[in-house]
Amino acid sequence: MLITPGKLLAQINSPDDVKKLDQVQLVQLCDELRQFIIDNVSVYGGHFGASLGVVELTVALHYVFNTPHDQLVWDVGHQAYGHKILTGRKETFHTNRIYGGLSGFPKMKESPYDAFGVGHSSTSVSAALGMAAASKYLGQDRQHIAVIGDGALTGGIAFEGMNHAGVSDTNVLIILNDNCMSIDPNVGALKDYLTDITTSRTYNKLKDDVWKLLGKLSAFGKSAQEIVSKVENGIKSTLLSQSNFFESLNLRYFGPVDGHDVDHLTMILNDLKNIKGPKILHCVTIKGKGYGPAEKGNATTWHAPGTFDKISGEIHKKTHDTPQAPKYQDVFGHTLVELARKNDKIIGITPAMPSGSSMNIMMKEMPDRAFDVGIAEQHAVTFSAGLATQGLIPFCNIYSSFMQRAYDQVIHDVCIQNLPVNFCLDRAGFAGADGPTHHGAYDLAYFRCIPNMIVAAPMNESELRNLMYTAQLPRKEKAFSIRYPRGQGMMPDWRTPFEEIRIGTGRKLRDGDDLAILTIGHIGNYATEVCERLLKKNVEIAHYDMRFVKPLDEDLLHEIFTRYKKVITVEDGCIQGGFGTAVLEFMADHNYTAEVRRLGIPDRVVEHGEQIELHQECGFDPDGIERTVTELMESVSRTV
Repeated sequence: MLITPGKLLAQINSPDDVKKLDQVQLVQLCDELRQFIIDNVSVYGGHFGASLGVVELTVALHYVFNTPHDQLVWDVGHQAYGHKILTGRKETFHTNRIYGGLSGFPKMKESPYDAFGVGHSSTSVSAALGMAAASKYLGQDRQHIAVIGDGALTGGIAFEGMNHAGVSDTNVLIILNDNCMSIDPNVGALKDYLTDITTSRTYNKLKDDVWKLLGKLSAFGKSAQEIVSKVENGIKSTLLSQSNFFESLNLRYFGPVDGHDVDHLTMILNDLKNIKGPKILHCVTIKGKGYGPAEKGNATTWHAPGTFDKISGEIHKKTHDTPQAPKYQDVFGHTLVELARKNDKIIGITPAMPSGSSMNIMMKEMPDRAFDVGIAEQHAVTFSAGLATQGLIPFCNIYSSFMQRAYDQVIHDVCIQNLPVNFCLDRAGFAGADGPTHHGAYDLAYFRCIPNMIVAAPMNESELRNLMYTAQLPRKEKAFSIRYPRGQGMMPDWRTPFEEIRIGTGRKLRDGDDLAILTIGHIGNYATEVCERLLKKNVEIAHYDMRFVKPLDEDLLHEIFTRYKKVITVEDGCIQGGFGTAVLEFMADHNYTAEVRRLGIPDRVVEHGEQIELHQECGFDPDGIERTVTELMESVSRTV
């Protein structure tokens, strides 16, 4: 089902077509663009509230600036649906986030209008500043705009970028899309500061007068504008004790302005285009603007609701006749609360993902023992390290992909100091439709090379509970990493009694002849399926769930390499340096000889799609594993 765009939007194939419109037509274009997004996401799914909130800003930016010559960076990238539609991707927008289709985020190789790829947050200021510095060096006359919002300003790199921008003498415009939300409500002092600015009626009334004066005096040149700027700064200093935060970084601050008034936005952007140097425009927007259920309902729910009935606002839910296994994230969330009731030293930490990680369960029941620190992964890790120095037991829950942003802190602040911080890595393996910026491909490899780090992965919900139980038992040292995938587990009856798992021990799930499959984590369930298929063909192969990548179960590995000359390792992580590599290292160190096939994520960027589609592409879905078994078994027959 292809969505038919409105009359004006149907004529728009590039920003040049937007510029052909009379300004009075922009309101209608905004209405049609917003409806096109609603129609598409309701049918095909995807991110929702964020893009609706920047429709007017998107239209105004492409109307005023000469993109792609003028470079536009979106942060976070799920705000960019309107941008994609206006920049030549309207006809293919229905493929958004579908295997082989458009990326859900800006992507440089997808379009010249996507100046920078942004899947993680808070990077736009640094990227746009780098582009602006390059333009200055090369003598180019270009505009560089960073649209930062949806909570991205709480990320530390954004402050680093602004700090540099203020002394850079470059032509960069930072647009703060202030909607008080990331995926969950924003937290922290910065949110309170922005709220103070946006709710000061006296300041905003005078600010509007200053804007009008600036417009009237713009024709009189730079000196008049400088006078107005000084007046505006005086108003801020008098009325708002904290209002000079951005100016303290030497950024000219303008705003706050209504981010849904497209006429006013075009006027302001035209003025700012002629003001040289680093500057910031503060736009106040509403996440989900223009769609009643998203505006009035739970903004977290409407961040990425899946498909829904656009008339009633009812989100489509899958119905099942039989009990279903829970999501791993929910098993984590409920298990953490269960453990915390028995152990008052347990503390929960998440960087801006309480609902995505299910830390919100603990935040609701034990608000004094669970912390959302904002989009600040580095801080989350070092904060956890500080808790650990005082004898508390931190469970720091971060998506595997986002943990990459805090790698130095894991090494320097946790592992070098040998602190017992527990890391629970959600979305390990392929993340699905969010694509390569969100795939948890590297954690097994990047954690197993760090001293004082335990690296584990459960095959099912019971194993996750037991690993979490083991992680909170007294130990004097070593960080503990537990990784698990996005989506459902395997056990409808998942509330099993806790059992300690001896660190560094795996388990034999099935004995067999000639060949052994070694797996780590949830992907081991594919191997179980393959073993059952082959048993029906009278082929018996062994299956070992290793559970730990570090330390490896050496006793089990000695057994395996003593018995089997054909071994397959399976992991939903990168092959280079991962679990299979650890097994090869063991084999070489102990002078064993065997033919080993490693299945996992290859050494290339794998794009977006459903998890099973990506597993199939990389050859470690059940069919791919069975093919590898068959190939190795046939080679056994040929050598007999």
